[in-house]
Amino acid sequence: MNPIWKEEHDLLTGELEEENYDLVVFNDDVNTFDHVIETLIKVCRHTPEQAEQCTILIHYKGKCTVKHGEFNELAAMRNAICQRGISAEVL
Repeated sequence: MNPIWKEEHDLLTGELEEENYDLVVFNDDVNTFDHVIETLIKVCRHTPEQAEQCTILIHYKGKCTVKHGEFNELAAMRNAICQRGISAEVL
């Protein structure tokens, strides 16, 4: 089946892959590196090294995908991140 047709078929039938979402964190001029690192460790269960690398990418690139997975799991993480004053979206 053509990949585009398969994607349309999956959308119409609800047969989407469960782990097809990204949790993206965005840069701001408010939060410190330490706060973002601590948040990624606590909320996303990153190692300190992962959290630091993501934080550097967020700072220099403006955003970073910090987690990939199921929508419901990522939405809960997004809410926890936003409650800590950090901008994030599930895409």
